Amino acid sequence: MVIARSLRALDWLNFFVANVQTGFGPFIASYLAANKWTQGEIGLMLSVGTISAMASQLLAGALVDALRNKKGAAAAAIIAIIVSALLLGASPTFLVVFAAEVLHGFASCMLVPAMAAISLALVSRADLGNRLGRNARWASIGSALTAALMGVFGEYLSLRSVFFLTAALALPALVALNMIDHEMAPVVPRMKKAAAKAGVSIAEVVSAVGERPESLRDLVRDPRLLTFAACVVLFHLSNAAMLNLAAGEVTAHMGDNVQLVIAACIIVPQFIVTGLSPWVGRQAQNWGRRPLLILGFLALPLRALLFAAASSASSPYLLVPVQMLDGISAAVFGVMLPLIAADVAGGKGRYNLCIGFFGLAAGVGATLSTAIAGFVTDKFGVNTSFFGLAAAGTLAVALVWLAMPETRDAAANDEAAKQKEATPAA
Repeated sequence: MVIARSLRALDWLNFFVANVQTGFGPFIASYLAANKWTQGEIGLMLSVGTISAMASQLLAGALVDALRNKKGAAAAAIIAIIVSALLLGASPTFLVVFAAEVLHGFASCMLVPAMAAISLALVSRADLGNRLGRNARWASIGSALTAALMGVFGEYLSLRSVFFLTAALALPALVALNMIDHEMAPVVPRMKKAAAKAGVSIAEVVSAVGERPESLRDLVRDPRLLTFAACVVLFHLSNAAMLNLAAGEVTAHMGDNVQLVIAACIIVPQFIVTGLSPWVGRQAQNWGRRPLLILGFLALPLRALLFAAASSASSPYLLVPVQMLDGISAAVFGVMLPLIAADVAGGKGRYNLCIGFFGLAAGVGATLSTAIAGFVTDKFGVNTSFFGLAAAGTLAVALVWLAMPETRDAAANDEAAKQKEATPAA
């Protein structure tokens, strides 16, 4: 009963955290522009947030690994995000926005691994794929609904009200977090039997066979970690700039309904993620990780080529159905990153550091994507840029196909070994 309540609370936690993070998307740029910031100043400030997030990935992951109370880490991160949102709403001045961006960057880097660690604590590793798929579904529902709600607030109240709404939506996230009993980790039948035979508590058995932290050097030497990190860089190198380029084309060639088309390009993929993520989580347990990675990565070059065709056809409304492919990639990637992190390092006490490592790789890829795509577009045109992004996506597919090992079997063997170790420990 306690586990069931905790899992339901985790659903709502994902929902409200996605609500909160939605407020730190395109609304910041619109808010600053409305307060007479130049595009250069806005770009610089958004870069501050990106750089602070990249710099915090490994530190935040290691910190969450070191903390025994993962709920406390998540709560601290949510409170920091509330403060960041209130700062943005209070004053659009340089120092205040700078502080808010830095605070939000670090808090987000701590919140992601903390929530992944809570998920892993509530389900067995064998069920983690299903749980991560469910997490992604609730997060997507939250993002889609909140984007519409914040759009209404920004349109009919003020852009500043979006950030006060963001802070308010973080409060139910704290309530949902408080309803999770983080001490209730899943206990396998062998551990129950071992505890009964030895006359000790289940907690003592779990502690006896618990995760033993691996050295950072050993973790970095793991070829699975490095190979998937390279895949992550290529994924974001292909993906990050696509919608920005498409939005720029819409703005340049379409007079009316521009914001509606861009909003649809953001919201429609969330519905795809909502429907697809649980299936991805289930099939990751049945098929393995590699087939689904290939499926999700294949959507990247196809989407880039279709964007190029839509751009040549001068039909902005075609961007919306093309953007549905982003939902496929996002569903696969959103489930696979924490799941592969669990496969590679979850049994060695470095799960959250591993997530931070992959998050850093994502930041590197995204930063290179927007910078290179912008330069190529200025020099050679938007279609050439889309072809370059398609090439990066093709390289990502090739790397997964040729070099990425299957991690599911190794994870299953680790889980079986821990269960087997519990019996002699009795």
